[in-house]
Amino acid sequence: MRIAVAGANQLTADAAAELGAAGGNAVDACVSAALVAMLTEVGVCALGAGGFVTVWTADGNPVTIDGYMEMPGRGLPPDAFGGGDHRVQMDYGGGLETIIGAGSVATPGGLAALAKAVDLFGSAPWSEVMGPVQDVARNGFPLSGASDFYFSFAAETVFGVDPRSRAVVIKEDGTRLRKGETVLVPDLAPTLEAIAAEGAALVYRGEVGAMISDHLLANGGILTRQDLEAYEARLREPIHTLFDGWEVATNPGPAIGGAAMTAMLRLAGPRCFDLTDAEHADRAIAAQRAVMRFRRSNLDGSDHPDVDRLLALSAAGSWDALMGSPSTIHVSAVDAAGTACSITMSAGYGSGVIAPGTGIWLNNSLGEIELNAAGYHAQTPGTRLVSNMAPTVARDAAGDVLAIGTPGADRITTALQLTLLGYLHGGHALEEAVAAPRLHVELGEDDQYSVAHEPGVAVSDGHVARPFDDLSMYFGGVAAAVRRADGSLAAAADPRRDGGVVVL
Repeated sequence: MRIAVAGANQLTADAAAELGAAGGNAVDACVSAALVAMLTEVGVCALGAGGFVTVWTADGNPVTIDGYMEMPGRGLPPDAFGGGDHRVQMDYGGGLETIIGAGSVATPGGLAALAKAVDLFGSAPWSEVMGPVQDVARNGFPLSGASDFYFSFAAETVFGVDPRSRAVVIKEDGTRLRKGETVLVPDLAPTLEAIAAEGAALVYRGEVGAMISDHLLANGGILTRQDLEAYEARLREPIHTLFDGWEVATNPGPAIGGAAMTAMLRLAGPRCFDLTDAEHADRAIAAQRAVMRFRRSNLDGSDHPDVDRLLALSAAGSWDALMGSPSTIHVSAVDAAGTACSITMSAGYGSGVIAPGTGIWLNNSLGEIELNAAGYHAQTPGTRLVSNMAPTVARDAAGDVLAIGTPGADRITTALQLTLLGYLHGGHALEEAVAAPRLHVELGEDDQYSVAHEPGVAVSDGHVARPFDDLSMYFGGVAAAVRRADGSLAAAADPRRDGGVVVL
């Protein structure tokens, strides 16, 4: 099968190429690449993550598979909640506080979502899709540039606390692993071999899940076997919007990212695809600021965020009503048949915990303070947590098909807004749209805000600017792949991260 894939690093692209060469379609290739990225982008993501898969087949309707994290704690007494936490400060992203440790781990849904995508839309067996990630785990892999950058902040504070994690990340001389040095995780290869042979159910209803739960409960965590057994990757209808001749489908509620990105696209309109023009930049800033203010006042901290209201207000252009993390990986793929697949996965900032005997790093999604405004362990067990992720697919009347997404915490929505404006409306080539300089509105207290921006963005004097000296992974890591109406394929990976592409 001819495919085009853009992902986190060249290992992810190589995994996709292997599946494509064996006859796999865009979904098989994208899932295999995502698994490799979850493994090899250490600290940035993990196999104990959660996320979303958006697929649009040539002859079907788009669908999103929700495999995001859930609040655990089924079957536990009230006094079991509120512990297992270790608060840490990092200078990452200008400074943040997060909670790590066993208590920060939410029920992970990533593997469930990926397995469901292969089952529903793939053409290769699960064991074959798992092949590349097994090879990488068995042989070891070089530490990526994104991981090296994050470890400059988090190697000791997050990943050096748990002894199993520390043994991988911190060398015998006390220094941390650096870019290009080999990462080899004990116990991981046999765990992945078992998951390849027996399926992802081994993590939810089998021995691997039991090992994870038992370790966390013994150390103040709240992830029970009941939580894992009850977990289900859910099919959801994506958010649809028409934009400049394209139908865009992205991640729906209860996630927030897709709705926020859609609202930013609608409000910005076609007049802000060139950020070197101050008028265009002002329009993009206004759209971002309006959506972020609405989100803070109406969506953050809610177990059931009302994203429909945000979408309705943005569709009507109701500006007045609205004004009231490297913690992710992304892979995009298309194939010659016209199927598009977009996968985003997150493990938060990382719990720093590897369950003994598994080799699997686990998420700290309960400890992401900015996404848990209701408080630590405050949600009802079984509640899906809030997410910024927005894996997106799009199709136009001429027959072009696009898969796109990005990591980047709250910069996910703004990176996608600007890249889509440049490609869908501005007429930029895919690589040009992905590499174009970006801006991001940072909302402070009392409606104070600043505009973080890369070189080349024209920020007018009316805004408080926070300029960067160069392109930065702070502004995301967009991965995009397109099949054009003439059958040609193309892919582009963000120069802000290592990136990897394959056109097979």
